[in-house]
Amino acid sequence: MIVHQAYRFALDPTPAQARALSAHCGAARFAFNWGLALVKAVLDQRKAEASYGISAYDLTPALQWSLPALRRDWNKAKSEVAPWWAECSKEAYSSGLSNLARALKNWAQSRAGTRAGPAMRFPRFKSKRRARRACQFTTGAIRVEPDRHHVTLPKLGRIRTHESTRKLARRIEAGTARLLSATVSHERGRWFCAFTCEVQRADLPPAQPDAVVGVDLGITHLAVLSRSILGTTDAAGCVPNPKHLASASATLRRASRTVSRRRGPDRRTGDRPSKRWKRANQRRNRFHHRVANLRSEGLHKLTTALATEFGTIVVEDLNVAGMLRNRRLARSIADAGFAEVRRQLEYKTRWRGSRLVVADRWFPSSKTCSDCGAVKAKLPLHIRVFRCESCGLESDRDLNAARNLATLVGRSTTGTGEAGNLESQGSNGRGADRKTRITRAGGHEASTPHRKTGSDGDRPPSMRRGATTPIPG
Repeated sequence: MIVHQAYRFALDPTPAQARALSAHCGAARFAFNWGLALVKAVLDQRKAEASYGISAYDLTPALQWSLPALRRDWNKAKSEVAPWWAECSKEAYSSGLSNLARALKNWAQSRAGTRAGPAMRFPRFKSKRRARRACQFTTGAIRVEPDRHHVTLPKLGRIRTHESTRKLARRIEAGTARLLSATVSHERGRWFCAFTCEVQRADLPPAQPDAVVGVDLGITHLAVLSRSILGTTDAAGCVPNPKHLASASATLRRASRTVSRRRGPDRRTGDRPSKRWKRANQRRNRFHHRVANLRSEGLHKLTTALATEFGTIVVEDLNVAGMLRNRRLARSIADAGFAEVRRQLEYKTRWRGSRLVVADRWFPSSKTCSDCGAVKAKLPLHIRVFRCESCGLESDRDLNAARNLATLVGRSTTGTGEAGNLESQGSNGRGADRKTRITRAGGHEASTPHRKTGSDGDRPPSMRRGATTPIPG
């Protein structure tokens, strides 16, 4: 199986090489801002001319937004706008223009309604202080050195890596990997180099190819599985939530207090930070970087264990962006990394030849009895034990949800519609009017109408004035 895979290595550049890396990232940002300014100038000029009543034929010619067109315009103007352009590789400027072309394309398609997902805004200029420092190389001398402790990049030359590159070097020597591009970035206080490769993978199939596991993500436990994994979960199938950010909150609080007491930079007066502030800020950043690294390592271990063990994995389609609006739980939800679990499972199951099933966002996994199938209308979050009035089942709320997700595969219908159907989400296309219906163990439903107005003749007999709603008993 041939896939596109990235190998990222931390770098240990010399001070001169670190300045060169920063210069290349700044060149990419400069080219992006130059191209965006040119595009905005042409758009504003055409808009002004149209407001004067000038015909569309006589307007200023439109500017093409493709990468080849932007690159031609840059080559014509680079000697005037950037006399220092020869100090950096041409790939740095091409990287910035490529990002601009992609951003303009996404905006145009989103505006025309041909792009799925949230609406894309018009690109904005990148700030020197806030923008992410990154630069991509697609041509030139890009290679991993045979000593497995150095990489070579165009114009930058040979740079030492902080860690061994043997994983990628062995594949290149064996002919199972081919370098496509290299991206340098500055993250978490360190320079990184990520090689995008075309890799021929031969991963072993899952240990249980016919087994189905339901995964319910949460805060009390990072994940609750319908089947336990030796060495990953406990006997009940629960994966403990390490809560790395909460564990380091006291240390981060003290480090931030120390930073605030030092003389830091002031953009209003132009004061530069003191050396003591820089040291304190670096110490605080190291704690943040450690939390991020520990979280990433834990999620990779969990998703790898799931992909290597089970042939079918069922997860929920969580609205993480909406969940983060809860001011009481936002920090804990962000610390857990729900979206990252699904992202990693998507490509790891593809590598192993297993299947990832994403349940409908409105599937009542927590409200449904995993024994008899009865569905509750409401189940508040503070109720952690699921009790079924129909069959008397008592189970942990998350374990009950995981078991329902495991049985979702092959199920035709649920209390809210077709199982796993991501399209049937209500009349408005977002599922905002979806409500869970009360379902008996035998399948008979007593639904509550959505509209609040209307005569008694328009309502079912059980919902007319004076009638009581039957409760599963």
